[in-house]
Amino acid sequence: MSRIAARMKACQDRGRKAVIPYIVAGDPWLDITVPAMHTLVDAGADIIELGVPFSDPMAEGPVIQLGHERALANHVGLSDVLAMVAEFRNKDPETPVVLMAYANPIEVMGYSVFAEAAQRAGVDGVLTVDMPPEEASESNAIFRQHGLDTIFLIAPTTSNQRTEQICAMATGYIYYVSLKGVTGAGHLDTTEVESKVGFIKQTTDLPVCVGFGIKDADSAQAIAKFADGVVVGSVLVDGMGECVGMNVRDDEADLNAESKSFNANEKNLLARKITDKIMSIVSAIAAGANS
Repeated sequence: MSRIAARMKACQDRGRKAVIPYIVAGDPWLDITVPAMHTLVDAGADIIELGVPFSDPMAEGPVIQLGHERALANHVGLSDVLAMVAEFRNKDPETPVVLMAYANPIEVMGYSVFAEAAQRAGVDGVLTVDMPPEEASESNAIFRQHGLDTIFLIAPTTSNQRTEQICAMATGYIYYVSLKGVTGAGHLDTTEVESKVGFIKQTTDLPVCVGFGIKDADSAQAIAKFADGVVVGSVLVDGMGECVGMNVRDDEADLNAESKSFNANEKNLLARKITDKIMSIVSAIAAGANS
C-alpha cells in the first residue's frame, strides 16, 4: 500500500476528511517552502500538494499564476523542488507529498530520470496537469515502477466515458475540479459537485477529493459532506504573497523576494508571518471539513 493510500485509509477509518493544501515550491522565496510544509502538517494537512513552478500554468487563475511567477523569479526548477521534498523528509517520513506539475519540465528531465529522482527524494504521487489520459500510459507505467501514485483531474465538463477511463488509470485519489475554468474562479455549486462526485464514486473505489473554490471553513464543510477530502490552494498562495507585499500583479514590480533588501531579522519576521497565515487558513479549513 502506498503512503497516499495508507493515509487516505487512515482518514476513512477515523471518519476524517482528508485536508490537502497546495503551495507553489519556492514561493515567495526558496527557503520558506520546507518550513511552510511542516507548518501545513502542524495545521492539519493530511497530504501536501507541491506545485512545480512553470512559465505557462494554464489551469491556474491569476493568484496561483502569480505564485508560479514569484517562484520562477527565484530561479526555482524541478531539481530544486525535489531537493525540497528530500529536505522535508529528513523530519517528516510520514506525510504524503504529491507534485502538481506540467508535463514540460518532466519531459525535459526525462520521465525515467524524474521518476527515479522523485522516488529517491520521497515524493509519493504526481499530478501532471496537462497530461491527457490518452497519452499517459507510458508515463504512468514508469511512475508506478518507482512507487509513485498517478493522480488525475476530473472536471465538470468531463464526460462519463472519459471519467471511467481516468478512474481506471488513476491511483491514490481522484482530484475533482469543482468549478469550470481556472483555480480561484467562479461560484461553488455544491449540488452540482455532489452529483458528479456521486457518479465518480460509483465508478471507482478510490477516494474522491475536491478542489477549486474551497476558501474557508464553510466551503470546506459543505464539500466534506460528500467528498473524501478537500484541496485548498488559491487562498494559501494569495496569503503567502500578501505577507511579503507581492500578491498584486504589477508589471513594474520585482517578484524576486530573494533580491529584496530584507535583513536577517526582517526575513525571519516575514517567515513567521507566512507560517502564522498558513496555520490560520489550514487549521480553519481542517476544522470545517471535519466538523
